[in-house]
Amino acid sequence: MVAEPLLVVDAANVVGSRPDGWWRDRAGATVRLRDRLAPISRYGLPGLAPPVEVVLVVEGAARRVEPAEGVRVVAAEGSGDDAIVGLVRAERADRSCVVVTADRALRDRVTALGAQVRGPRWLPDRPTGTATPE
Repeated sequence: MVAEPLLVVDAANVVGSRPDGWWRDRAGATVRLRDRLAPISRYGLPGLAPPVEVVLVVEGAARRVEPAEGVRVVAAEGSGDDAIVGLVRAERADRSCVVVTADRALRDRVTALGAQVRGPRWLPDRPTGTATPE
């Protein structure tokens, strides 16, 4: 049996990729991102057949964001990048893994572990029952 794919999202990087006022309320922007991600666990994305394990890695002001149905939230103890690399290293062995980030250094670190990387625009703009990226 093939394990469900893993989608790891770099919350700070994805939230920061949109000039929508996120800097006024980082935690609120992260909650909105979490809610956009929730349908992916059930409906998947191109290249990620459902069900998908969705993990949102948070740090800083967003560390108190709670998980939601379909989205596991991991509060980084230190660097969010280090937490993402640790997740990929620990969980990549038996399933496909996609990391969403625009961070070049992080991209290099996780692709060296066998993960694929997609940019923030790959994610859907809003939660829907049939999530489709741009």
